[in-house]
Amino acid sequence: VWGMPLEDDVEHNMVTGIAYSRDDAKITVVRVPDKPGVAADILAPLSEAGINIDMIVQNVSHDGNANITFTIARADADHAIDVLRKKQDTLKFENVLSDSNVAKVSVIGVGMQSHAGVAQTMFSALAEQKINIQVISTSEIKISVLIAEEHTERAVRALHAAYRLDEQ
Repeated sequence: VWGMPLEDDVEHNMVTGIAYSRDDAKITVVRVPDKPGVAADILAPLSEAGINIDMIVQNVSHDGNANITFTIARADADHAIDVLRKKQDTLKFENVLSDSNVAKVSVIGVGMQSHAGVAQTMFSALAEQKINIQVISTSEIKISVLIAEEHTERAVRALHAAYRLDEQ
């Protein structure tokens, strides 16, 4: 009998692999003025220093300030902190924090951004393992999350099972 694949099967077939990296650090610039251009102003000196930025999240607070969190190569963390601290008075942020005990875990496939079930499956699989997501980034071919490094293997195993990659 011919027919359309079940929705569940489409979702699982979209994901073709799981990748992870333990070479990242999370940097948070605390209480920057919430105004146009502030993200560019913060990232410019890092770019000039040759530090590549990966995942970026900006949280807006109610008092006119925001936190900007991004990931960089772990090897660049100390240098990034130094660069930002030198610009603290000019950029008018309160503090800069670094966390090197993180890992990036990604589900990879084609056309995932247009299918909400892929992200929901990822987030549910991690939640079932009591793994907290710190940062989320999406693209057409990848959904990445930043988690505590100690949970990396458990996260990868849970995602392999959730997307039935062992069966392919």
